[in-house]
Amino acid sequence: MRRQVPIVITLVVGLIILVQWFVPRDPIGSLGARFSQWFDIIAAFAIVLGGLNLLKLQAEKVRKRHQDTPYALVTIISFLITTVVGLGKTGGAQPGNPLFDPASHFMWIWWNIFVPCSATMFALLAFLVASASYRAFRARNAEATVLLVAGILLMLGRVPLGRALTGWLPDSLAFLRLSELSTWIYQVPNTAGARAIMIGIALGVISTSLRLILGIERTFLGEEK
Repeated sequence: MRRQVPIVITLVVGLIILVQWFVPRDPIGSLGARFSQWFDIIAAFAIVLGGLNLLKLQAEKVRKRHQDTPYALVTIISFLITTVVGLGKTGGAQPGNPLFDPASHFMWIWWNIFVPCSATMFALLAFLVASASYRAFRARNAEATVLLVAGILLMLGRVPLGRALTGWLPDSLAFLRLSELSTWIYQVPNTAGARAIMIGIALGVISTSLRLILGIERTFLGEEK
């Protein structure tokens, strides 16, 4: 019984939310909107649970004197300070200003700590991307060769050197300029591949949703005993 009730709830709620997109009139439309609000409430509780789980994991590292204890302490202190400042809505031009007031302490933390740290992480990722590109661009087969050529054309077309190499071509051959080739590769084949990936993701989401609604997928119920 403990497993049948969640399956029935998932079936009813999933069907109502699905149908309300095609039949927006009441009572289906109002029920779908109500269930969407419940989803937002559950998501808010999930964020709270995620934060508590983060604190638990980091506190466990500190308690066991893990080698990453300094980083765990920084994470805990930063999390608590940001939470207190955000909930308190301190700072701002006037008391009681919204959380995202440019003069608030929360936004000061965002622009002066979070954004620079994020930029640093993305800068470090550039080296990982370069390493992965070096391994992926090895012309081992036809597909890798196409990827290598497209990558070279894109890189050359985005820098002044590439434009200088083919910028002398007349307007009748403008499509052969590296800047034009890189733009075409980015807008046509790249867009087509990205849309194909998004269509595949959408089909995967639909199939997974149907499996959940029909009770075929039951992993969210936990392990069977």
